[in-house]
Amino acid sequence: MKVLSPRGWKAPVGYANGIEASGRLVFVAGQVGWNAEQVFESENIAAQFEQALRNVLAVLAEAGGRAGHICRMTAYCCDKPAYLAARRDLGAIWKRLMGKHYPAMSMIFVSDLLDSPGKIELEATAVIPWEK
Repeated sequence: MKVLSPRGWKAPVGYANGIEASGRLVFVAGQVGWNAEQVFESENIAAQFEQALRNVLAVLAEAGGRAGHICRMTAYCCDKPAYLAARRDLGAIWKRLMGKHYPAMSMIFVSDLLDSPGKIELEATAVIPWEK
């Protein structure tokens, strides 16, 4: 996997502008902050983000993948003020679960999510390298 950063561009913070990868593609559907029983244990955005990211990683693990294989992630959030207020906590969660791996990312603010009281949903695309 190669991070794409055009010469002369300011370095992005918390994401990559692009990723080049080859291997097996894995598409992870939008994951919300509920547990394996589809129960939200918290309405706190940081807690939901952590659970949603854990859910993404659990689905990816089923294909033999890990955090470093994620090349693209999209986040949908319906509470922009809560997201902005929690950025420090979200960053700490990211570093704990993803390390220093930053895929190409988009953050989209939406009016609502299907699963209530969900505040954030994450979907991901991963590329697992071909085995040699």
